[in-house]
Amino acid sequence: MTDRPRTGTHVVIVGGGFGGLYAAKALSSAGIPLTVVDRRNFHLFQPLLYQVAVGGLSPGDIASPIRSVLRKHADAHVVQDEVVDLRPGSREVVLRKGGPLVYTELVIATGSQTSYFGHDDWKEKTVGLKSVEEALIIRQRVLGAFERAETELDPERRAALLTFVIIGGGPTGVELAGAIAELARATLNRDFRSFDPARTRVILIEAVDRLLPAFPPELSGPARTALEQLGVEVRLGTRVTGMQSDRITLQPPGSGTETLVAATVLWAAGVTTSSFGERVATVFGAERDRGGRIMVGPDLSIPGHPEVFVIGDLAHSNDERGQPLPGLAPVAMQEGRYVADRIRGRTQGPFRYHNKGQLAVIGRNRAVCDLGRARFTGFFAWLIWVFVHIGYLIEFDNKLLVMVQWGFNYFTRKRGARLITFEPGPDA
Repeated sequence: MTDRPRTGTHVVIVGGGFGGLYAAKALSSAGIPLTVVDRRNFHLFQPLLYQVAVGGLSPGDIASPIRSVLRKHADAHVVQDEVVDLRPGSREVVLRKGGPLVYTELVIATGSQTSYFGHDDWKEKTVGLKSVEEALIIRQRVLGAFERAETELDPERRAALLTFVIIGGGPTGVELAGAIAELARATLNRDFRSFDPARTRVILIEAVDRLLPAFPPELSGPARTALEQLGVEVRLGTRVTGMQSDRITLQPPGSGTETLVAATVLWAAGVTTSSFGERVATVFGAERDRGGRIMVGPDLSIPGHPEVFVIGDLAHSNDERGQPLPGLAPVAMQEGRYVADRIRGRTQGPFRYHNKGQLAVIGRNRAVCDLGRARFTGFFAWLIWVFVHIGYLIEFDNKLLVMVQWGFNYFTRKRGARLITFEPGPDA
């Protein structure tokens, strides 16, 4: 089916993440006028944020300016601003700083944010991993803890500084735990004189009875084994019930409670929709699921508003079995391309997600890989993970930089971005 150019077409895309950017690239390649609106001027490759957090990569290695990505497309405009309201009647997007944008089609891809499951007071005691700023804060806290341990004379306080707790046993938590353990035992093993970094405790806490709950059960065991080989303490079936400035209270399996004293607590337990999602639901009369995601139709549009599409982490769409699609980058990418084809008139059928598998890296030569009928662990899974993530990076220079940096890190076990670039305060 060929494209159907329409006079006066103007697509507004809210959000420059995977879904929004892939839709923009497909539409702009067809010469369809569009405007991308994002509070940031760059697209962030979130799956590699943990590498920034542990000093393996710099932020610029995994981020691409949106203007640069779309620079060859004269009909693609980029606005760094925040959408504060929507006017369905006049089909306008209201910006915080600029004038309103008129759309013929609207694509909303504002992503997700960290969820603390009703304990918003925990935000002050821990930090999630959804942005460059959070990754840099984690890097500062992790590296800063080792630096303070070098001069700490109190054995109990030093032990607390060398205790890192990660809450959440999904891919982000598993990757963070493995990376911090490798940082302590391999990268920093000869850098300090007052203590042995190998004494570092890395504790991974998961509320259910296995790691990587979204993966097939047969991969959870190898993931745990690989983490424990790195020295990570894995606590399954354990819930966090309280959090103070330097300690957390746990409810392990059975009865009773346990208190862990730790200077650094990192949160990887869950996400929720962006705050903008509530406004979208109100304005368009859309239903939301328990996680706040917008219920969309088979064509990813809001029922009753065929000109408004919701994609990525904000959308609740189902697979062919009626199961909700996960909030993963490949889902958002495919949804972005589908919506672009829908607007271009290249498809009339419903969205169908083609599951190409799941990957989670645990450390050097350690990963788990689910390709549907085929599942791998160990070095081969790690090799697949490396090439898939390099391939998904947006621009060629990012692919080259990351490949060179990873090659250097692999052979030298050094991490070139181990810089503490700011001092947020005594609690950071």
